[in-house]
Amino acid sequence: MNTPAALFAPAADVDSDEAIARDVAAIGRISAVPSLLKIICQNTGMGFAAVARVTDGTWTACAVEDTIQFGLEPGGQLKVETTLCSESRMARQPVVIDHASTDPVYANHHTPRLYNIESYISVPIIHSNGDYFGNLCAIDPRPAMVSDARVVTMFTAFADLIARQLETEARQERTETALQSAQDAAELREQFIAVLGHDLRNPLSSVGVAAELLIRRQAEPDLVKLGARLKASTRRMSALIDDVLDFARVRLGSGMGLAIRETEFLASGLNDVIDEVRAAHPALDIRDELSVSGVVRCDQGRIQQVLSNLLGNAVAHGAPDQPIVVRADVRNGQLVLSVTNGGDPIPPCDIAKIFQPYWRPENSKPGGGLGLGLYICSEIASAHGGTLEVTSCADEGTCFVAKLPIT
Repeated sequence: MNTPAALFAPAADVDSDEAIARDVAAIGRISAVPSLLKIICQNTGMGFAAVARVTDGTWTACAVEDTIQFGLEPGGQLKVETTLCSESRMARQPVVIDHASTDPVYANHHTPRLYNIESYISVPIIHSNGDYFGNLCAIDPRPAMVSDARVVTMFTAFADLIARQLETEARQERTETALQSAQDAAELREQFIAVLGHDLRNPLSSVGVAAELLIRRQAEPDLVKLGARLKASTRRMSALIDDVLDFARVRLGSGMGLAIRETEFLASGLNDVIDEVRAAHPALDIRDELSVSGVVRCDQGRIQQVLSNLLGNAVAHGAPDQPIVVRADVRNGQLVLSVTNGGDPIPPCDIAKIFQPYWRPENSKPGGGLGLGLYICSEIASAHGGTLEVTSCADEGTCFVAKLPIT
């Protein structure tokens, strides 16, 4: 059975070549389709069966069983207006013809005449969301009893099976794409963190060494002062890198890393931080009231980081003529660590924003940081299963309180 060459047509503009190729390939990946088409031909006696992609503009064969030399292969197309699948698509109902030349509806229809067919059946393939994919169809130049309820039921079941399998294929493809995207993002994250952790720290380390060499030039006071300022800038840049690294790990998926272990030296670790800030700001009155003893379970380095950031915030925003007070004690299995400073209170409208990344108050001094310090503190507290809160008023000052489980 040869089909007139004029009836074959290229894809219409409404269907891209990529979309057609994608759907043909999707049907090709369903291993059961060839068997289904063979079963159809064997059970109906018809010589041609196909899964067709059908739109307003195109009819494309996606899979074919052809024993009558109809002439279509996967990817082959017919002019959609010459097919009965287009009518099935508009009605969203099967079209069934046992004997076209004697059928009261289709005896004079152009499709049976064009293709020289007598028996025909086409059943819609519709996704569960209502999207129309195409048709499961069969034709033959001889009459066949395809209107039998069992035949129509078989076609309907097979069409539904194909639709569900297409949906499964699509979900699997989306999952694979998402996994690949996640892998790409993870690789990008690791590259980004490597740049910060290595490529930025190495030159910064060299600057720190140069600062130390200048400080040792005791016979040249100007160079000593320059070295001290350079060393302070190096410490500040190192802290900024630490904050950005932590921010990247939290936001890009790794989370805030903790190394929880037992330590007897938390109090001395906190004192080290306080002494460092005192040395950097000798004009400030920084007081401590620490009551932490015995063995506690925590990430000491992270808690020191919290204190360092909170002290840095107090130095930057507190009144220079009022004391900064650091308190720490253990209550009911929690480390309660607080930093209090005097000065103008935080406006109530800013309290809700203060732990957001990159947020800084409008009156912040230029070059004061990236606005990540308090965000990092809150993330460290959360990673410990604790909290970080702030209160601020003119009478009692501004107080940040971290409560961290340590048992």
